[in-house]
Amino acid sequence: MAEPVIDAHHHIWRVKEVPWLAGPQLPRIFGDYAPLRRDYLIDELISEMAPHSVVKSVYIQINVAPGDEVAEVEWVQSVADRHGFPQGIVGCADLAAADVGATLDRQQASTNLRGIRQQLHWHEKPLYRFATRPDIMNDAAWRSGLRELEQRGLLFELQVFASQMADAARLAKDFPQVTFVLLHAGMLEDRSSEGWAHWRLGMRKLAACNNVCVKLSGLGTFEHQCSVELWQPVITETLEIFDAERCMYGSNYPIEKLWTTYGHIMNVMRECTAHLNTQQRRAVFHDNAQRTYRL
Repeated sequence: MAEPVIDAHHHIWRVKEVPWLAGPQLPRIFGDYAPLRRDYLIDELISEMAPHSVVKSVYIQINVAPGDEVAEVEWVQSVADRHGFPQGIVGCADLAAADVGATLDRQQASTNLRGIRQQLHWHEKPLYRFATRPDIMNDAAWRSGLRELEQRGLLFELQVFASQMADAARLAKDFPQVTFVLLHAGMLEDRSSEGWAHWRLGMRKLAACNNVCVKLSGLGTFEHQCSVELWQPVITETLEIFDAERCMYGSNYPIEKLWTTYGHIMNVMRECTAHLNTQQRRAVFHDNAQRTYRL
């Protein structure tokens, strides 16, 4: 039997609750998403994970309509209560909001809540841009909200591009008690020699912060494909920079369903980590997520 796996990054949804799925189809960073404009619920996810030794999972927020962030967490908790999956929940909150503390308190009434993702990634290309500007994390009001998160023992899912990593490293150093989980291996979107160098420099700055770990997820986002040839260089360098003890697997499913299958993701991930020893592989595929998300 293959080693037990924890999928540390997946989504489930009901279309009516996800504005960007239910509304008019607009260009997205991951291309044409027409096949995803339907309900994708936990039964389907479990059936796709089942053949691959996945024993636990972590749900990541999906950008519901503003004001529905608490309802999102409550719904996912109700799914977990009925099905046993997901064991961990990462919700969303605007950390700059004056009432963020009250929002976090209401979300923490759901026992599986482990952290918050507020997508901070900004890029000079509008298609790649989510945040309104690149430096929101430097604002005093936003940092005050992060302090509220810190006081509640919640982690923060950090989604930034290479150009933002210097600011992100300063943030991690300023909040040493917060665990930061860097998403999608730092979102390498420029594979030119200059792009690699910029990403590598930023990743090393983040790795110098002991409270930052990284998720090997979303690696098909910019090329819309899943292959050893494409994913191996990113995975190998990320493992070298952060060590296996600070990296974890995440499927980013069902977004990746647009160009691959769950089984193929697992096959590619296992091949890309075949050079690791047994202890390191277990850390990447199970133990690190177990510890980080308190599963």
